[in-house]
Amino acid sequence: MTRAARTAYVFFVPVLAITAFVLVLPTVLALALSVTDYSVYALADWRNLSFVGLGNYLYLLREPLFWRALGNTALFAILGVPMAIGASLFAALLLNDVTVRWKPLWRVLLFTPYVTSVVATAVVWRFLLNTRFGLVNRALAAAGLPAVDWLGDPHASIPAILIFVTWKIFGYNMIVFTAALSAVPHDLMEAARLDGASRWLRFRHVTLPAIGPTLLLAAVMSVAGFLQIFAEPYVMTMGGPAQSTVTILYFMFDEGFKWWNLGQASAVAFVLFLMILALTFAQARIGRRYEWL
Repeated sequence: MTRAARTAYVFFVPVLAITAFVLVLPTVLALALSVTDYSVYALADWRNLSFVGLGNYLYLLREPLFWRALGNTALFAILGVPMAIGASLFAALLLNDVTVRWKPLWRVLLFTPYVTSVVATAVVWRFLLNTRFGLVNRALAAAGLPAVDWLGDPHASIPAILIFVTWKIFGYNMIVFTAALSAVPHDLMEAARLDGASRWLRFRHVTLPAIGPTLLLAAVMSVAGFLQIFAEPYVMTMGGPAQSTVTILYFMFDEGFKWWNLGQASAVAFVLFLMILALTFAQARIGRRYEWL
């Protein structure tokens, strides 16, 4: 073994070890627990633990709340990912314009919600969305529109949480898109402008191909994030009203830490893992088609 090879092992073996300990080992343990009836009784005495095979997965297929949580999570992802990425890209393009002043200040202000505590911001948004005293409903009243019970109406609870989540997280992708926009070739952009290309055509044929890999990364991260949404509905609505904001992770939390059915919770975790893996694989295939990978 050469000296260069030994140096390479010194750097990547610790990374592989940490990755295996933090990612691979929990996944394997979750898979192992998902085929057992591991519960609070097994915590007290391992002799209460038994192998149930696919029993936990068959239970999920028969559980209506699991399907409700699956539907709610899909709705969060389908609506939330375009909202979050669209808002981030729009803000990044706006701040990338030469006519905008105080760009660092705006970037800091827009990034601040991302690093602020979920609980603290949720309390503020609960006030803003309050049916009687909230500023949102006061703005609707000023426009002549009726008040909305944002957190008490099953039809308004998901849009209310989506608005909060988009506001909370869009600053992160905005910073990523801002870095990608700085790498867009200026000569190509100037050539397109001299050829008379409109703003939309310059974005479509110059900017978008240049930031494609970053857009793919943001999509992969956003899909995974929205499929794992938990803290926002837990703090703002406790899964209500009428279980309209119960998500997959919320259902897993209840099974594991409210009812202490840790085997069933592990089965939910493994199902969620397979969902994210499949969607990431599909997004990677799309990225390869557009040569973003």
